[in-house]
Amino acid sequence: MRALLQRVSRASVTVEGAVVGEIGAGLLILVCAMQGDTEAEAERLAAKIAKLRIFKDAAGKMNLSVTDVGGAALVVSQFTLGADLRGNRPGFSYAAAPDLARGLYEKISERLASHGMAVQNGVFGADMDVALHNDGPVTIWMDTAEM
Repeated sequence: MRALLQRVSRASVTVEGAVVGEIGAGLLILVCAMQGDTEAEAERLAAKIAKLRIFKDAAGKMNLSVTDVGGAALVVSQFTLGADLRGNRPGFSYAAAPDLARGLYEKISERLASHGMAVQNGVFGADMDVALHNDGPVTIWMDTAEM
C-alpha cells in the first residue's frame, strides 16, 4: 500500500458541494491499495502512521505522534498514487481493483481508529475536492513495499 501523509492544521473533503469529512490538526492521509496488497499491509501501514513521530514537542523537535498530540486523521482514497509513469500519460494498472481497494481503504480507517485516532473519510471513488492547510510543511511518502 502507498500513502502520502501531510501534517495539517486543518483539512476537509467536499463531494458535490457537501463537506463529507473535516478535521482540525492532524494528518491528511492519501491512500492507494496496490495489486497484491492484503489486510496485513493495511494493518502495518496504519500502525506505522499512528506511531510516526512528526509532530513537534515542547522543544520544537518532531518527536510526537498524531495520537500523542490528540490529532485526527482524514483518510482519502487516491488511486493515482499507483501511477505507472513510464510514458507521458500515466497508467494505473499498478493500483488494486476497486473492490479490493475499497476494503483495504476501509481497513486503514478502522485500524487508525483502533489506535485511538478520530478518523474522517472522503468518499471512495468519488470526484473529491480536498482542501488543506499544510503545517510545516511536513509531507511523508510511505510504501509498505519499502517498510
